[in-house]
Amino acid sequence: MPDAADVGFDSAAAVDGGERFEAVVVGCGPGGATAAATLADNGVETLVLERGVEAGSKNVSGGLLYAEESAPFALDDLFPGFREEATERPVTRNRMDALAGDRVHTVDLGGVHDHDTAWCDSVLRRRMDSWVAERVHERTVDAGGGVLTGVRANGLLRENGEVVGVTCDELDPIRADVVVAADGVNSELARDAGLMDWEEPDEWFQGVKAVVDVAPAEVNERFGIDDDEGVARLFAGDLFDGVRGGGFLYTNRDSLSVGTVFHLDSLAAERAETHELLDALLTHPHLGQWIPDDYVEREYSAKLVPDSKKAAHPSPHEDRLLVVGDAAGQMQAQGPIIKGMNHAVTAGGLAAEAYLEARNRRRPHTAGERYERKLHDSGLYGTLKPRRYRALGRIGESAPVADAVEDLVDSRVGRLGVRLAGGLVERGFNSPFLLGALPDTRAAYATVPRVLAEELGEPVAGRNDAEPPTLEERIGDLTYDTDVGNPHIELTDDSSAASGTAVTACPVSAEGFGGGCYREETVRVNGGEERLVSLDTQPCVECGTCAVVAETEWTHPSGGKGVDFREG
Repeated sequence: MPDAADVGFDSAAAVDGGERFEAVVVGCGPGGATAAATLADNGVETLVLERGVEAGSKNVSGGLLYAEESAPFALDDLFPGFREEATERPVTRNRMDALAGDRVHTVDLGGVHDHDTAWCDSVLRRRMDSWVAERVHERTVDAGGGVLTGVRANGLLRENGEVVGVTCDELDPIRADVVVAADGVNSELARDAGLMDWEEPDEWFQGVKAVVDVAPAEVNERFGIDDDEGVARLFAGDLFDGVRGGGFLYTNRDSLSVGTVFHLDSLAAERAETHELLDALLTHPHLGQWIPDDYVEREYSAKLVPDSKKAAHPSPHEDRLLVVGDAAGQMQAQGPIIKGMNHAVTAGGLAAEAYLEARNRRRPHTAGERYERKLHDSGLYGTLKPRRYRALGRIGESAPVADAVEDLVDSRVGRLGVRLAGGLVERGFNSPFLLGALPDTRAAYATVPRVLAEELGEPVAGRNDAEPPTLEERIGDLTYDTDVGNPHIELTDDSSAASGTAVTACPVSAEGFGGGCYREETVRVNGGEERLVSLDTQPCVECGTCAVVAETEWTHPSGGKGVDFREG
């Protein structure tokens, strides 16, 4: 695939200014790829702009891709050979381990895992997205467009107040009849349109992940599986000092994806350091049976994750702009239900269909309204933002109710109930209906699993001698192409009160660590002392956390600049 400097890409005459394509898709992840392929297959001249040096080089996910039986789009239908060539392992076993000290109670999540599931594979984004992008490029070239890498679409092009295209760092503005924003959780296009913001920490999760090197035969032996099988395990309980969230472990072909996902408001309130929470999981004795003692970490990464219950936009469009995937808040995280990429695929396909229908009726300006109707009529929006959560879950999050539930679960009566009705609790973890109403509280994510383990658990067997790298080593192992002299983040208030939370919440920063993005120090000002925060964007992993918890001006680096994930 060509980059912005490749003059051999004839359709990229946009470098001369004034170029027009029928469709511009920003981002070549699952949602953007689905939209672009669907448009191109129907003869729409489609240009795809990808910010990374290669599709997937800017993308991170925990690593499970679902295909739902009820969904109208799936990547294996769109791209023949996809599962054989681009994914890691089919997930044939899904468990949740509730932890409390040295005790563990395992819950089989087969019921919720298999619900409406055609298949589920573990994935690594660099490999998956780059494979898909090559096929998208072939199909869009046939339709008169193509995929351009190393191009950052930095905003919306407007004429007379209406969206008519996109502006870029590397190219002159590009006009289009439709713009599909699939540019991820920190979408600059969605924010330009006022469809997404960084205002509320409780609308976000932060995911941090390590990819651990394990030979294929050893993966099979440690998990008791064959080459065509895979395992997913979730972890909850007292392991994370009450920070709301949990951990995960997924088997890949020749590695493990091990990570944590926490509610960002809880992470910020506790001033917990994310890399330490990840290490607490990686070194827990329970994981010693799966993680080799000669621990080798291929990559450390992080990203923000929208909580669709709060962030999914009911009307993700403006004028010619249609927003899909994380950019529209379409990430479902409801207890052990963690799905996002499949919803981006569906949304990308629906956006393309909406434009095709509008074009065929010679009313292209109605594509956004059609896309919105399709999101709701298909049931996708209802899945992402269940009415039962709005009716019950939000009530459960109010402080008096949350405190009362917390006290009840941890009381003698509550513990007796767990002992007598543990099976009912486990069935609750396998009910998509009940999980759709689950409140985001400490009781749901920490206390109930802890009590389950204390009352019904077995002693943890074995030991764990793994030694993860230091934060400094992790940063040093990442690949960066720094945009010297053009920092993509700027502190607008360097006081500790305004921006100090970033020192602990940023996954490449820590208190007392001088090599990360954010640092805090005491300085003398006007004869007194003041705590101030400084920023160095060089080691930034572009997760966007600081945009929520600190006073910053945040943009992506220019195309091809910044961090370059090898695994994702």
